[in-house]
Amino acid sequence: MGTGPGRVLVWFYGVFTVAAASRSIVEVVRGFDRAPLAYSLSAVAAVVYGFITYSLVRGGEKARRAALACCAAELLGVLVVGAWTLAEPSAFPDSTVWSDFGMGYLFIPVILPVTGMIWLRRAKRA
Repeated sequence: MGTGPGRVLVWFYGVFTVAAASRSIVEVVRGFDRAPLAYSLSAVAAVVYGFITYSLVRGGEKARRAALACCAAELLGVLVVGAWTLAEPSAFPDSTVWSDFGMGYLFIPVILPVTGMIWLRRAKRA
């Protein structure tokens, strides 16, 4: 799974793991009470990205299925949080990784799980 185009996917998920984890750590240290929901969601995103990265690197059918399920959960999270931040901006005094469907990250958070699910479904056939 982590070969060929899968390496690019591993790279993106690795970068997003570091980015989301770094962001959430800084946010929590600087003032968790300012926007606890947003900062908690950034930490959740970091954990999801980390698990998907680990699963892609590990390989195997069990890891592929786990990564596929996490990509689906990630996409659901991005869509729910993205819609929520647009519908009720007051609930998010500060943005998350998934705010506005990942606009702050060039919409990669909404593109990445779709790409991941496509790759993981193709990896099953290989």
